[in-house]
Amino acid sequence: MGFPRGVVAVMRLKADYAIVAGILLFTASGSLLAQTVSGSSNPESVRAAGSAPDQVTPPASRIHNNGYVIGDDDVLEINVWKEQELSRTIPVRSDGKISLPLVGEIQAAGRTPVQLEEEITDRLRNFITEPAVTVMVQKINSLKFNVMGEVSKPGAYPLTTSMTVMDAIAAAGGFKDFAKKKSIYVLHTGPDGKELRAKFNYEDFVKGHNPQQNVRLQPGDTVVVP
Repeated sequence: MGFPRGVVAVMRLKADYAIVAGILLFTASGSLLAQTVSGSSNPESVRAAGSAPDQVTPPASRIHNNGYVIGDDDVLEINVWKEQELSRTIPVRSDGKISLPLVGEIQAAGRTPVQLEEEITDRLRNFITEPAVTVMVQKINSLKFNVMGEVSKPGAYPLTTSMTVMDAIAAAGGFKDFAKKKSIYVLHTGPDGKELRAKFNYEDFVKGHNPQQNVRLQPGDTVVVP
């Protein structure tokens, strides 16, 4: 017994719909599987899905120049990990001290950055569990030399790397009209505390004679131009 034509048409239409729905379902399932596999091998996909990002770890120990001794007017960068209120950039006062919250006044001049770190850390243990402190010298202002006598701008100047007698004269603006350029000398305090004098003949130097007399300056040296 056959079905009427109208019924057959409806049955065929329903079959077509079932086939299309099956195809769509298969495609969606494959796409979902691909995303799952891809996400499992890609940390960013997992993170985008709502998982927590990696925790920030504390900074590694920095390398310090333990041979440098902090002086007056130096600018220090003090960082206390996870304690932004305690971290700051601060100059060393003329009395050699600095002031920090919770720490109070503390002697900085005459110590190395590592030594200062240790004392700040010890004081903060009364308030913070396992404080991690880093002290870095951001700017060196305590290393200076002096220029005196017949120069345009006598005074004290910051000592930068590898400055020589000629550099000192240039920093002081050069000679005045009646400067005795052949009789310049550098005063330097030796390790034993005695004052040493090194001669510098400008006239000879500019002619290429005795280039070794253009010595490298040390902190506290004084260049005298009679």
